[in-house]
Amino acid sequence: MTLPNAQFSIALQQLPLVAILRGLNPAEAQDIGDAIIGAGFRLLEVPLNSPEPLKSIALLRERFPGALVGAGTVLDAQQVREVHAAGGQLIVAPNFDPKVLAEAARLGLVSLPGVMTPTEAFGALAAGAAGLKLFPAELASPAVVKALLAVLPAGTPVLPVGGITPAGMQAWREAGAAGFGIGSALYKPGKSAAAVREAAMDFVAAFNGNLRT
Repeated sequence: MTLPNAQFSIALQQLPLVAILRGLNPAEAQDIGDAIIGAGFRLLEVPLNSPEPLKSIALLRERFPGALVGAGTVLDAQQVREVHAAGGQLIVAPNFDPKVLAEAARLGLVSLPGVMTPTEAFGALAAGAAGLKLFPAELASPAVVKALLAVLPAGTPVLPVGGITPAGMQAWREAGAAGFGIGSALYKPGKSAAAVREAAMDFVAAFNGNLRT
Protein backbone atom coordinates (compact mmCIF):
# COMPACT_ATOMS: atom_id res chain seq x y z
CA MET A 1 0.00 0.00 0.00
CA THR A 2 1.38 3.41 -0.95
CA LEU A 3 1.71 6.15 1.65
CA PRO A 4 -1.21 8.14 0.15
CA ASN A 5 -3.42 5.05 0.24
CA ALA A 6 -2.40 4.39 3.85
CA GLN A 7 -3.28 7.99 4.72
CA PHE A 8 -6.63 7.59 3.00
CA SER A 9 -7.37 4.43 4.97
CA ILE A 10 -6.63 6.26 8.22
CA ALA A 11 -8.82 9.19 7.19
CA LEU A 12 -11.68 6.79 6.41
CA GLN A 13 -11.47 5.53 9.98
CA GLN A 14 -11.08 8.94 11.61
CA LEU A 15 -12.93 11.58 9.55
CA PRO A 16 -13.74 10.71 5.92
CA LEU A 17 -14.76 14.21 4.86
CA VAL A 18 -13.21 15.70 1.72
CA ALA A 19 -13.03 19.50 1.65
CA ILE A 20 -13.73 20.61 -1.93
CA LEU A 21 -12.09 24.02 -2.31
CA ARG A 22 -13.42 25.09 -5.69
CA GLY A 23 -12.31 28.61 -6.60
CA LEU A 24 -9.51 28.74 -4.01
CA ASN A 25 -6.78 31.28 -4.73
CA PRO A 26 -3.15 30.52 -3.79
CA ALA A 27 -3.06 33.71 -1.72
CA GLU A 28 -5.71 32.35 0.65
CA ALA A 29 -4.78 28.68 0.49
CA GLN A 30 -2.87 28.56 3.74
CA ASP A 31 -5.43 30.51 5.79
CA ILE A 32 -8.34 28.47 4.46
CA GLY A 33 -6.32 25.30 4.96
CA ASP A 34 -5.57 26.27 8.56
CA ALA A 35 -9.30 26.76 9.18
CA ILE A 36 -10.27 23.39 7.75
CA ILE A 37 -7.39 21.34 9.14
CA GLY A 38 -7.92 23.00 12.52
CA ALA A 39 -11.48 21.65 12.56
CA GLY A 40 -10.22 18.12 11.98
CA PHE A 41 -10.31 17.59 8.21
CA ARG A 42 -7.45 15.63 6.66
CA LEU A 43 -8.63 15.37 3.05
CA LEU A 44 -8.31 18.48 0.87
CA GLU A 45 -9.24 18.78 -2.80
CA VAL A 46 -8.57 21.78 -5.04
CA PRO A 47 -10.56 21.40 -8.29
CA LEU A 48 -8.50 22.07 -11.39
CA ASN A 49 -10.96 24.71 -12.59
CA SER A 50 -9.82 26.94 -9.70
CA PRO A 51 -7.32 29.81 -10.16
CA GLU A 52 -3.76 28.39 -10.27
CA PRO A 53 -4.84 25.10 -8.65
CA LEU A 54 -1.45 23.43 -8.85
CA LYS A 55 0.13 26.29 -6.92
CA SER A 56 -2.54 26.00 -4.21
CA ILE A 57 -2.00 22.24 -4.02
CA ALA A 58 1.76 22.73 -3.61
CA LEU A 59 1.22 25.32 -0.85
CA LEU A 60 -1.24 23.10 1.01
CA ARG A 61 1.03 20.05 0.75
CA GLU A 62 3.94 22.04 2.15
CA ARG A 63 1.93 23.44 5.05
CA PHE A 64 0.01 20.26 5.92
CA PRO A 65 2.28 17.26 5.36
CA GLY A 66 -0.01 15.09 7.47
CA ALA A 67 -3.04 15.76 5.28
CA LEU A 68 -3.95 14.09 1.99
CA VAL A 69 -4.04 16.91 -0.55
CA GLY A 70 -4.93 16.68 -4.20
CA ALA A 71 -7.09 17.82 -7.06
CA GLY A 72 -10.66 17.55 -8.19
CA THR A 73 -12.16 17.73 -11.67
CA VAL A 74 -9.24 15.67 -12.97
CA LEU A 75 -10.27 14.66 -16.49
CA ASP A 76 -7.23 13.13 -18.20
CA ALA A 77 -3.92 11.40 -17.58
CA GLN A 78 -1.85 14.51 -18.27
CA GLN A 79 -3.64 16.32 -15.48
CA VAL A 80 -2.87 13.41 -13.14
CA ARG A 81 0.81 13.85 -13.93
CA GLU A 82 0.62 17.60 -13.33
CA VAL A 83 -1.08 17.10 -9.96
CA HIS A 84 1.58 14.57 -8.98
CA ALA A 85 4.36 16.96 -9.99
CA ALA A 86 2.80 19.62 -7.73
CA GLY A 87 2.89 17.21 -4.80
CA GLY A 88 -0.74 16.15 -4.95
CA GLN A 89 -1.66 12.70 -3.67
CA LEU A 90 -5.42 12.61 -4.25
CA ILE A 91 -7.15 12.41 -7.64
CA VAL A 92 -10.89 13.14 -7.64
CA ALA A 93 -13.00 13.18 -10.78
CA PRO A 94 -16.65 13.82 -11.61
CA ASN A 95 -16.61 10.75 -13.85
CA PHE A 96 -15.00 7.35 -14.32
CA ASP A 97 -12.21 7.33 -16.89
CA PRO A 98 -9.99 4.20 -16.87
CA LYS A 99 -7.02 6.18 -18.21
CA VAL A 100 -7.15 8.58 -15.25
CA LEU A 101 -7.25 5.71 -12.77
CA ALA A 102 -4.45 3.86 -14.53
CA GLU A 103 -2.15 6.87 -14.42
CA ALA A 104 -3.00 7.56 -10.78
CA ALA A 105 -2.24 3.94 -9.90
CA ARG A 106 1.07 4.10 -11.77
CA LEU A 107 2.06 7.13 -9.71
CA GLY A 108 0.83 5.69 -6.40
CA LEU A 109 -1.98 8.21 -5.95
CA VAL A 110 -5.42 7.79 -4.37
CA SER A 111 -8.32 7.84 -6.86
CA LEU A 112 -11.93 8.74 -6.13
CA PRO A 113 -13.78 8.65 -9.47
CA GLY A 114 -17.34 9.84 -9.85
CA VAL A 115 -19.95 7.14 -10.40
CA MET A 116 -23.72 6.85 -10.42
CA THR A 117 -24.50 3.35 -11.66
CA PRO A 118 -23.43 -0.18 -10.67
CA THR A 119 -21.69 -0.54 -14.04
CA GLU A 120 -19.54 2.53 -13.38
CA ALA A 121 -18.94 1.49 -9.76
CA PHE A 122 -17.67 -2.00 -10.62
CA GLY A 123 -15.59 -0.65 -13.50
CA ALA A 124 -13.96 1.94 -11.26
CA LEU A 125 -13.13 -0.60 -8.56
CA ALA A 126 -11.64 -2.96 -11.13
CA ALA A 127 -9.48 -0.07 -12.38
CA GLY A 128 -8.08 0.58 -8.90
CA ALA A 129 -10.34 3.18 -7.27
CA ALA A 130 -9.72 3.61 -3.54
CA GLY A 131 -13.32 4.70 -3.08
CA LEU A 132 -16.32 5.84 -5.07
CA LYS A 133 -17.62 9.39 -5.32
CA LEU A 134 -21.39 9.20 -5.75
CA PHE A 135 -21.97 12.26 -7.91
CA PRO A 136 -24.07 14.26 -8.15
CA ALA A 137 -25.70 13.18 -4.92
CA GLU A 138 -28.64 15.48 -5.70
CA LEU A 139 -29.64 12.93 -8.35
CA ALA A 140 -29.37 10.04 -5.90
CA SER A 141 -30.60 9.29 -2.39
CA PRO A 142 -29.60 7.28 0.67
CA ALA A 143 -31.63 4.43 -0.85
CA VAL A 144 -29.25 4.42 -3.83
CA VAL A 145 -26.25 4.05 -1.52
CA LYS A 146 -27.92 1.18 0.29
CA ALA A 147 -28.72 -0.58 -2.98
CA LEU A 148 -25.18 -0.13 -4.32
CA LEU A 149 -23.58 -1.41 -1.14
CA ALA A 150 -25.76 -4.52 -1.29
CA VAL A 151 -23.91 -5.64 -4.44
CA LEU A 152 -20.48 -3.97 -4.16
CA PRO A 153 -17.58 -5.74 -2.45
CA ALA A 154 -17.81 -5.51 1.33
CA GLY A 155 -16.08 -2.44 2.71
CA THR A 156 -16.26 -0.38 -0.48
CA PRO A 157 -16.15 3.30 0.57
CA VAL A 158 -18.97 5.28 -1.07
CA LEU A 159 -18.84 9.05 -0.56
CA PRO A 160 -21.82 11.13 -1.72
CA VAL A 161 -20.85 14.52 -3.16
CA GLY A 162 -23.18 17.37 -4.08
CA GLY A 163 -25.61 19.28 -1.90
CA ILE A 164 -24.43 17.71 1.36
CA THR A 165 -25.41 19.64 4.51
CA PRO A 166 -24.78 18.89 8.19
CA ALA A 167 -28.47 18.20 8.77
CA GLY A 168 -28.66 15.77 5.87
CA MET A 169 -25.65 13.61 6.71
CA GLN A 170 -27.29 11.20 9.13
CA ALA A 171 -29.65 9.62 6.58
CA TRP A 172 -26.78 8.96 4.20
CA ARG A 173 -24.66 7.46 6.97
CA GLU A 174 -27.49 5.19 8.08
CA ALA A 175 -27.64 3.91 4.50
CA GLY A 176 -23.94 3.08 4.63
CA ALA A 177 -22.13 6.10 3.19
CA ALA A 178 -18.53 6.02 4.37
CA GLY A 179 -18.00 9.76 4.14
CA PHE A 180 -18.71 12.83 2.06
CA GLY A 181 -17.25 15.41 -0.26
CA ILE A 182 -18.28 18.88 0.85
CA GLY A 183 -18.15 21.88 -1.43
CA SER A 184 -19.89 25.24 -1.36
CA ALA A 185 -21.53 24.65 2.03
CA LEU A 186 -17.99 24.58 3.43
CA TYR A 187 -16.05 26.94 1.19
CA LYS A 188 -16.75 29.26 -1.70
CA PRO A 189 -14.76 32.23 -3.00
CA GLY A 190 -15.08 35.26 -0.76
CA LYS A 191 -15.90 33.30 2.39
CA SER A 192 -13.65 34.28 5.30
CA ALA A 193 -11.35 31.80 6.97
CA ALA A 194 -13.28 32.26 10.23
CA ALA A 195 -16.57 31.43 8.52
CA VAL A 196 -14.99 28.42 6.82
CA ARG A 197 -13.75 27.15 10.17
CA GLU A 198 -17.23 27.46 11.67
CA ALA A 199 -18.72 25.57 8.73
CA ALA A 200 -16.03 22.90 9.01
CA MET A 201 -16.78 22.46 12.70
CA ASP A 202 -20.49 22.10 11.89
CA PHE A 203 -19.75 19.28 9.46
CA VAL A 204 -17.37 17.51 11.84
CA ALA A 205 -19.90 17.69 14.65
CA ALA A 206 -22.71 16.43 12.40
CA PHE A 207 -20.59 13.56 11.15
CA ASN A 208 -20.02 12.57 14.75
CA GLY A 209 -23.74 12.72 15.43
CA ASN A 210 -23.81 16.06 17.22
CA LEU A 211 -25.54 18.81 15.26
CA ARG A 212 -24.40 22.24 16.41
CA THR A 213 -27.06 24.86 17.07
